[in-house]
Amino acid sequence: MGKIAYKRLKGSQSFRQRLLLATLSSTPILIEDIRTDETWPGLHKHEISLLRLFETVTDDCHVEINETGTKVKYKPGIIMGGRQHRPHDCGVTRSIGYFLEPLIVLGLFAKKPLTITLKGITNDSKDPSVDTFKSTALPILKRFGVPTEGLELKIGSRGVPPNGGGEVILSLPVVQSLTAVNWIDEGFVKRIRGITFSTKVSAQFENSMIRSARGIINPLLSDVHIFTDHRSGPQAGNSPGYGISLVAETTSGCLISADTTVSHTRDEETSGLADDEKKGLMPPEDVGHEIANVLLGEIAQSGVVDSTHQGLLFLLCALCPQDVSKVRVGKLSPHGVETLRNIRDLLNLKFIIKPDPNTESVFLKCVGFGMKNLSRKAS
Repeated sequence: MGKIAYKRLKGSQSFRQRLLLATLSSTPILIEDIRTDETWPGLHKHEISLLRLFETVTDDCHVEINETGTKVKYKPGIIMGGRQHRPHDCGVTRSIGYFLEPLIVLGLFAKKPLTITLKGITNDSKDPSVDTFKSTALPILKRFGVPTEGLELKIGSRGVPPNGGGEVILSLPVVQSLTAVNWIDEGFVKRIRGITFSTKVSAQFENSMIRSARGIINPLLSDVHIFTDHRSGPQAGNSPGYGISLVAETTSGCLISADTTVSHTRDEETSGLADDEKKGLMPPEDVGHEIANVLLGEIAQSGVVDSTHQGLLFLLCALCPQDVSKVRVGKLSPHGVETLRNIRDLLNLKFIIKPDPNTESVFLKCVGFGMKNLSRKAS
């Protein structure tokens, strides 16, 4: 066998996208200088867990990590998918949402439909919640020709920081190829849906969030329904917390989302919430008020997706057949910009970017990479 040629990359940024794009393009990569100048150098626990997840859903994947964790060799394998009978523990340093974005894209091009259980944190303030993935990210896949049958995310139990305890089951169909899109009309908001949750706290916290959120939204739109999901016992995970996820649906079928979660930090006592103000927890009234304003801000930016989902949108456009996709988004987010750079570096694919002179939105156009699932026959 000849010597493997690794594409050399540096730094810890965009670790999950680099793994994803390297796997989809069958490109071996060598990542060096991972946090070499930081107090705790090398890979973090969630990044090692992500590598193990990629090993789980692929075959013949090869990973080498040096002693300090500052250098990783990754040779992609074949994406197998299938029903994974052993749950994957995502840990508690990042939420399940960190793992879902690369996993849902990877699973579409597997040999068999993927079904996997993920355990860890379902809702936090850093990553998109599992509610947002269920209500917004999965419908985005349908825009690109992913069939509805077999596409599902079930929330078995919820878990918030610091101790997690949540569990979700992800099911993904497979596709031969995605469908290029011409998606530039965001339409007008016609209704808003949402869900609040609470774990190991009073259900009244959810009512307070709903009242304050509706106080902001209802003067602008009457069709607003926010559901509740109060959990107790084993389904409430291992820590107390509460949060809210809102989604605005437009006349053209776009979904604009915003969410947040409030929970104790890792060094705080988690036995109760009697002194929640002393512990710095945001009151539920403020949570509902804040997230409603965040959602209105996302809507005002224009674009067919919110800032959180720009990266996923660009990945799907890049992986389409060699046909032109056109999309429009609001102001480019840092995650969106980093995604465009990773697509350029690992797929050798560039987007044409043109600002809209009438708004702050941006038009993007690209010819797809031509990703095909060779294990699937055209129907």
